[in-house]
Amino acid sequence: MQRVRAGPADGRRGAALTPMSQPVELPRWMDLGLLPAINLALALLVSAVVLVIVGHDPVQVLGLLVKGAFGSKAGLSYTLYYATTFVFTGLAVAVAFHGGLFNIGGEGQAMLGGLGAALAALAFAAQLPAWLMLPLMVLAAMAFGLAWAAVPAALQAWRGSHIVITTIMFNFLAAALLGYLLVDLLKEPGNMAPETRAFGDSARMPGVHELLGALGLAWPKTPLNLSAGLALLAAFGVWLVLFKSQPGYALRAVGFSPEAARYAGIAPRRQIMRSMMLSGALAGLVAINELAGVQGRLLAEFVAGAGFAGIAVALIGRNHPTGIVLAAILFGALYQGGAELSFEIPGFSREMVFTLQGLIVLFAGAMAQVMAPTLARVHRALRRAPAGAGAAHG
Repeated sequence: MQRVRAGPADGRRGAALTPMSQPVELPRWMDLGLLPAINLALALLVSAVVLVIVGHDPVQVLGLLVKGAFGSKAGLSYTLYYATTFVFTGLAVAVAFHGGLFNIGGEGQAMLGGLGAALAALAFAAQLPAWLMLPLMVLAAMAFGLAWAAVPAALQAWRGSHIVITTIMFNFLAAALLGYLLVDLLKEPGNMAPETRAFGDSARMPGVHELLGALGLAWPKTPLNLSAGLALLAAFGVWLVLFKSQPGYALRAVGFSPEAARYAGIAPRRQIMRSMMLSGALAGLVAINELAGVQGRLLAEFVAGAGFAGIAVALIGRNHPTGIVLAAILFGALYQGGAELSFEIPGFSREMVFTLQGLIVLFAGAMAQVMAPTLARVHRALRRAPAGAGAAHG
């Protein structure tokens, strides 16, 4: 079981890793707040330099990106819609991470969650009211995602198979299985596209614009739906389980040191299964936002890379539920604001949008620890300064 540790989010200090894999002690507020903010600022600075090189005004581009993401009700709604999906996949990665595992299989687990939700909707939507149908779809999505994650978890726990390799391969297996089912078994008769028939009305997650309209508040019709509330509940639930419960403590103990946990009477195999199964269940919830909330039927490509984006969301969010929610909003803003840029600025291609997104992922995710040693030195110097001044005064 391999561990890539970026610092605990539950202790007083976070043990970040330097490029030489030496632990750097940072206060929790620096590890979770200041360090990601500095990384984001560096990413924006480098993005500005790149924009100048290619002949664009960085102030105009970044201003339009923020405006497109947050400057209107519709833009904000799309940002939160994208963020909802990223919360689910980011939490899925974080739960496995705290159990000592690097789950790369969120993409496939979300696909299987979609299959479970779709089968429930196709079988029961005509007979059940929405207040029963929607919870059933949630449970089905979680159960199918959980079951798909349980297989590589068992291979890791009992056979020592590398969790990264098995979860990656299970993404391909999930795509192949879903493609086969949509083409040969579940495809709507007479429809050339590989998709199921439309779900019944009771299997549709209400939109936020409908809820606000019922309260007398005008809001534009967008894909944002009540799955956003489900995402916040999931984040709160993960926080409770990981940091406020005995099972969460056992899971994190195994992730921190399997041998020490075994010595304390905690069974690592059981915690591996628990962390991966919970991770798969969270990834499966992507289907509720995308299928019940927007598409209304099962499609082959509904996940659209969200499982892989969840890895960056978890890294930027420091594998803490609060950080993941904020990082998901950041990614939602990049998706929505980036789409606006390609319309507003002539010659600003989608490739340039991907470049900006990649720079932010690079600095805030892959290079998240570059500034950690400098911050640690500054923090130590600031702590010594008052002590030195007091000694000199005395």
